[in-house]
Amino acid sequence: MGTGKILLGVLAGVAVGAALGILFAPDKGANTRKKIVKKGDDYADELKEKFQDFVENITEKFENVKEEASNFVEKAKNKAEEMEVAANDAVNSKMQ
Repeated sequence: MGTGKILLGVLAGVAVGAALGILFAPDKGANTRKKIVKKGDDYADELKEKFQDFVENITEKFENVKEEASNFVEKAKNKAEEMEVAANDAVNSKMQ
């Protein structure tokens, strides 16, 4: 199971638990609704922040992989050029 799914499940469980706790608390309906809205906003803000962190993390990892791939391609290109020069030198030395 992915980390994102686990995080989403935990946040959903916390939100449901908080909502049920507020609904069963002895308070006026208007106060209860205000509390639910406030908690919902708090959880939405927290979820947005977690999602933003997740996106930044994925972006950073993608950039690292992209850089590593670029370095690998550059090394392979240099190695191929070295081999070409060595092969040409070998052919030229055999012909002389």
